[in-house]
Amino acid sequence: MLRTSALEASWPEHGDRPVVFLIDAVSALERRMLLEWIERHRPQGLGPGAVQHARLPRSRRRQQSTEHVDPRLQVLLLEDDTDPLLVPLRVVWLVPERQGSRAIRPVDLVKLGDPRDPDWLRQRWYLRTDPDRARIVAGAAATASELRQRWQERRTPGAEDDAGLPAFVSLQGLLALEREERRLRGNRYKVPKFVRDDLLSRRAFKVGLNRISNETSWPEKRVPRKAVRYLKEIAATHSPYVIDLIAHFTRFLIKKSYRGQVDYDPRELETAYATAGETPLIFLPTHKTYIDTLILQHVLYENDYPPNHTAGGINMSFFPVGPIVRRSGVFFIRRTFGDNVLYKFVLRQYMSYLIEKRFPLEWYIEGGRSRTGKLREPRFGLLGYAVDAMHAGAANDLQLIPVSIAYDQIQDVFDYATELSGGGKSGESFKRLVEYVRGMRRPHGGVYLRMGSPISVVESMGEMKDAPRDQQLLAVKKLAFEASVRINEATPITPASLVTLVLLGHTDRALTAVQVAEALAPYVEFVQTRRLPTTEPLRLSAPDRVTEALGRLVTHGVVSAIEGGSQPVYTIATERHMAAAYYRNTVVHFFVEAAMAELGLLAAADSAQPVEAFWAEVQRMRDLFKFDFFFHERAEFRARVAAELARHEPRWEERLASGEAHQVLVERPLLAAPWVLRPFLESYRVVADALAGYDGEADEDAILAAATALGRQYVAQQRLRSPESLASTLLSNALKLASNRGLTAEGTLEKRKAFAASIDDTIAAVDVIEA
Repeated sequence: MLRTSALEASWPEHGDRPVVFLIDAVSALERRMLLEWIERHRPQGLGPGAVQHARLPRSRRRQQSTEHVDPRLQVLLLEDDTDPLLVPLRVVWLVPERQGSRAIRPVDLVKLGDPRDPDWLRQRWYLRTDPDRARIVAGAAATASELRQRWQERRTPGAEDDAGLPAFVSLQGLLALEREERRLRGNRYKVPKFVRDDLLSRRAFKVGLNRISNETSWPEKRVPRKAVRYLKEIAATHSPYVIDLIAHFTRFLIKKSYRGQVDYDPRELETAYATAGETPLIFLPTHKTYIDTLILQHVLYENDYPPNHTAGGINMSFFPVGPIVRRSGVFFIRRTFGDNVLYKFVLRQYMSYLIEKRFPLEWYIEGGRSRTGKLREPRFGLLGYAVDAMHAGAANDLQLIPVSIAYDQIQDVFDYATELSGGGKSGESFKRLVEYVRGMRRPHGGVYLRMGSPISVVESMGEMKDAPRDQQLLAVKKLAFEASVRINEATPITPASLVTLVLLGHTDRALTAVQVAEALAPYVEFVQTRRLPTTEPLRLSAPDRVTEALGRLVTHGVVSAIEGGSQPVYTIATERHMAAAYYRNTVVHFFVEAAMAELGLLAAADSAQPVEAFWAEVQRMRDLFKFDFFFHERAEFRARVAAELARHEPRWEERLASGEAHQVLVERPLLAAPWVLRPFLESYRVVADALAGYDGEADEDAILAAATALGRQYVAQQRLRSPESLASTLLSNALKLASNRGLTAEGTLEKRKAFAASIDDTIAAVDVIEA
């Protein structure tokens, strides 16, 4: 008899029914182990005819197998008079135990391949040297009649055979074994298997394919074949082996670049997963750099949570990255698929399947990496698909988890600056990946993961299942904007972001560390009094701590240090402005409401009705900057602006009414508008002037090209204070604003000139505040 672990499955409760074991074995040795287990555990008095077995298609090494469903299973399932109990059975191989733990090491992964999937030779060796590594597990049992009923519910109406009952039973047996194996291995390996087989066998999937076939001119047999190809193109194919490989690779990168650890709060994870068993989770992280996915995946892995199914662009599926990350949980989607109804259908069905099975999802709500450091406008497509799946019955609710991933430094920042200045984007390739990994070998400071308050889709949207489609889409957009607001609120402020904010506000001269510390004081006070999130306690009033932060920026080439005097002075060269602005922009949203309040106070000082003028100007600013910043709903936004002023002057509204608006403005310890709003206003000015000099209907590409050229002239004439205002993303948002106001249509030349004049007036107001 073979030596096996004593920690193994027990005989199922079967009553008077015969028992049929469905054996999942990839080698003759595993088959022998399972048959010996059956004989060893057979209850006394149970005759040979009461215990039978059939073979399942291989769950591992399937590409080497030419097996089909065991014909004996067909016979056993037709025995209606006996209604046997079907019990799936499998051998599970564990990693070796070391010091009381079965944690996998890199050497285990690279020495002989996946230690949990040994070939027959290693299986024999493990049984001889460490039999506890072999465990026999039994999946949840079901009677033949129960399985037949479930199969009938899945059949397409009118179909005669519908893939066959034996194939369905085999698949259910393998899925039951996967669930049992997860309990043994841990939650970090809770990944779906046989997704394609399970999804293709579903009634809703087949009915949908039939409908598409009837609605299109494609031949009937072509639709299912194309659907299978699309599903293969999209779906992730998790592998515990690759999950472990990626985990150790990520640890290596974090050790080299980010102090060896990710800064996060385990309590935020516990809050996020509090309802995971009942409500599917959708993680919506920021996208700053290529390793964002690895950072979140690392945190989940370290806390024994399952990997997310992460949506990635098809541009990242190049060899060898694509096959590897697909096996770690990434599913690939095309950037555009237009009116390809079959592709949309397959993608929707795949996401609905994952939601129904409670597998956590993840995608970047921004759609792609932020080149400016500021959160991009959200994309609504995948969120809409998820909400549709919920309304279709895949789940009773969805829980959105806003996630901010912040870095002290990233190595992409100069690539982003090149792109924003009009340079070409570096295409994704293996060579680019190697260069990126090489760049990660030098220290980049810290990496910080923060989670915002979860959002219940049902509580946020209300009952929208039967609402008109346009109302549903509007509700989804509001949901996405609310997630973006919460991401911003959770984003921690780094020392580098405040230092660059100050230096970019003093581009007319270089500053010593002492002068930078003095300039930082009101910003630090602003952050502390509002209890804004930070990566570390801010001690930037001390010149040595400021010197430390400046030194990191100097090392990465963002800031220049000029030696020669008793102490160095620091400045940001003009060609480095866009790179420095990236770090500033990661936190600029915290200061926007204060900056708008300042403009409101200035408007109130020149008005006979100061309170009304204040709120009118604040509302005008909210509407002006709506394509660059995320704001709360109007009532809450108004309350936040009022609270901002009340922090330093509880009687601010009363004083405005008595004509003291200018004095209230002067008394504020920090005036943020010049440093926060000027770059965006100057982008608006350039686009507005380009439009005002262009008669007729405005072509987007032509206007952006004209604005860029005009902006370079303005820089040369020193009419722009912020060179980063020529960033392509900022100019594009400015054009969206103009288009939203109807200024790109023909016959709007006078309105364009009026718009340009209003932007000039606002910049003049910012100049007054600065003075």
